[in-house]
Amino acid sequence: MNALQTAGLIAADKKHLWHPFTQMGDWCAAEHEPLVLVEGRGALVRDSEGREYIDGNSSIWTNIHGHNHPKINAAIRAQLDSVAHTSFLGFTNPPAIQLACELVKLFPSGLLTRVFYSDDGSTAIEVAIKMAAQYWQLAGEPRRRNFVAFSNAYHGDTTGAASLGGVKIFHERFAAWQFPARHIGGVEELDSLDAGEIAAVVIEPLIQGSAGMRLWPRGMLSELRRWCDDNGVLLIADEVMTGFGRTGTMFACEQENVSADFVAMAKGLTAGYMPLAATLTTEKIFDAFLGDYASQKTFYYGHSYTANQLGCAAALASLEVFREGNVLPDLQRKIALLSGLLAALPCQPHVADVRQCGFIAGIDIAEAPGKPYDVNLQMGAHVCAAARKHGLITRPIRDTVVLMPPYCIEDAQLSRAVDAVSLAIQETC
Repeated sequence: MNALQTAGLIAADKKHLWHPFTQMGDWCAAEHEPLVLVEGRGALVRDSEGREYIDGNSSIWTNIHGHNHPKINAAIRAQLDSVAHTSFLGFTNPPAIQLACELVKLFPSGLLTRVFYSDDGSTAIEVAIKMAAQYWQLAGEPRRRNFVAFSNAYHGDTTGAASLGGVKIFHERFAAWQFPARHIGGVEELDSLDAGEIAAVVIEPLIQGSAGMRLWPRGMLSELRRWCDDNGVLLIADEVMTGFGRTGTMFACEQENVSADFVAMAKGLTAGYMPLAATLTTEKIFDAFLGDYASQKTFYYGHSYTANQLGCAAALASLEVFREGNVLPDLQRKIALLSGLLAALPCQPHVADVRQCGFIAGIDIAEAPGKPYDVNLQMGAHVCAAARKHGLITRPIRDTVVLMPPYCIEDAQLSRAVDAVSLAIQETC
């Protein structure tokens, strides 16, 4: 693709498209030149001008095995030869059935036995909270209609999921149309609430993503599970970002031996290939919805592309990569390597903090110790833009630079990625 073709694509983009979480006035400015990404191999992506970049945020936290993985490519092509999509309303299909069997096996036997498919992380959470709300109605406890989430949480942008969000910039303007939800700073605040009015507590286990990769104290998750058990409250684990190895175990909840009543998963479910999500729950929850038509116990929720065969085929292939590719054991070594590479960053005067959870890193930048930059300066975005000159693309959360590369990244590439962040901070700050 030549420069003229790239310019034409950018002009058409600025004329017709509306990008998510983007101030389009800045995007459409004449001086802004977006990257047009056209190809990916492994941990690298290439733009329309032939420039290569390390995919430092796994294509917004989804692409766990790298781009153009031969096994996943082959699985999707094979499924295309059969059928791309058929309705899951009143019908079923083999990939969806097979994937459900595999997902259930990822958890302790007999605990999470039912799988409900949807489209993305937001809808996976939407399913969980609507199931929880209807469960308590069917159980004859209508007082249990409130949800509890945590300050700075992010669980998606559909109306129900947004109700749980604790990041004001994302959700505050829509508060008048949201589900009843109470936000707390930690488990110590739970005892001040009327547990008899709570349907469920929702948490991102181990680490809050859009809060700036903020780590929970060790033991907090298991403490939360105990509180829910003691008070008859359901627990929803949002494993959309943390699932499928990102924290070092297949799911973050494993690290504290916690089993939630609902687990929401998406992003890495299809290794970043297709939009597909799943909400897993227990047989106890499922049984409450059983009855004849007249009882009106049916869970009336779904999507046109629920259990899409191409997505299910990609997810099955991804799980096969985990089983056959020594992914999690090899990831432990890369987690340790990342930790070592990050160790030098706090020596820089404009690095306020560095946090790591598994193969996730958050690097806070600041004007000086204890003095954050004016949020309107968008320094995190400027650092990420500067990192492109050193062959890295990633996206910040305000002034937290995020590193979350694919698991297939080579050691030298990982070193280059951290170097790119370091150089970009020095040049920008």
